Amino acid sequence: MLAKEEIGRYNRQMILPEIGLLGQQKLKAARVLVIGAGGLGCPVLQYLAAAGIGEIGIVDDDLVALSNLHRQILYHMADIGKPKATIAKEKLLQLNPQLSVNSFNERFTDTRATEICQQYDLVIDCSDNFDTRYLVNDTCVALGKTLVFGSILKFEGQIAVFNHQGCANYRNLYPEPPTENISCIEGGVIGILPGLIGLYMANETIKLICGIGETLAGKLMTVDALNNTHYVFQIKREKPVEKPVVQALKNSISIKEIDQQTLSLWISESAETVFLIDVREDYEHEEHHIGGINISLYNLAESVALIPENKKVVFYCQTGQRSQMAAQLLLPIYVGEVYSLKGGLSTARKI
Repeated sequence: MLAKEEIGRYNRQMILPEIGLLGQQKLKAARVLVIGAGGLGCPVLQYLAAAGIGEIGIVDDDLVALSNLHRQILYHMADIGKPKATIAKEKLLQLNPQLSVNSFNERFTDTRATEICQQYDLVIDCSDNFDTRYLVNDTCVALGKTLVFGSILKFEGQIAVFNHQGCANYRNLYPEPPTENISCIEGGVIGILPGLIGLYMANETIKLICGIGETLAGKLMTVDALNNTHYVFQIKREKPVEKPVVQALKNSISIKEIDQQTLSLWISESAETVFLIDVREDYEHEEHHIGGINISLYNLAESVALIPENKKVVFYCQTGQRSQMAAQLLLPIYVGEVYSLKGGLSTARKI
């Protein structure tokens, strides 16, 4: 139910027949995670807070810097040197004290990705690097979460909605990370651009929650602020996620973990019964691995045929987080034992 003050606050959008009382109640009940409280995150956070999103999570490990202020309009001179997630939370609650805001003053890594994302209904990617974007995407695919995406550089921006009701995800658009990661630090950005793109992202979020209008689900919209042009492209979905896989993660299946000592013992006693799988990306595997084959977490669902039955399948990754997710994916559809290497390569040596 909406309080009297909330009805007064949201009156101008509630009189829209597409939203109304029911839509506003949906917004109040929604739990939205925003990854990145920088150029894109600032307008997304401000407008979602103003619109009445009931619970907002903010993930960012950065501090406010002078060079942020021309585009990250949530922050002021007095905020320089302070944690963005903390300051953003304070200012959102000043704007709308009826919200619930959680700040995660940490980098979004595979160690905590699942734990954080599973608390929210919808995820918004406002990050500024490819490693985070692929991790956000893969986590949302595994957990069955809708992802609102945006990116900016120079005068151009992109907006899309991924993984919504079976539509395409980020890897259908960009299967592999580019060899060069040119960010705003190197390429520059016009200050108003994150505002434009961030508002589109907030608008898509509101439409998705309320179930109104035509969204960018499975589409990519590009905006050129220098030439005032925009285009919308359909994204072809070539790599479907199997329903049993998504359901397995939603059910939070308990996964067996083994330590490196146990794994070494199994291999020394009967190597032919153990099947090692590195679920990191191929470039990570090439840099360092402890044996076995490489099947990335994202490609696991369509690569099950490569895994022989009746083996002790042991997944590993860098920290043990992605390997647990892989084990959850495989366990319901595999004949044999499935394990995750506890702690991953951070605690392992070459076997």
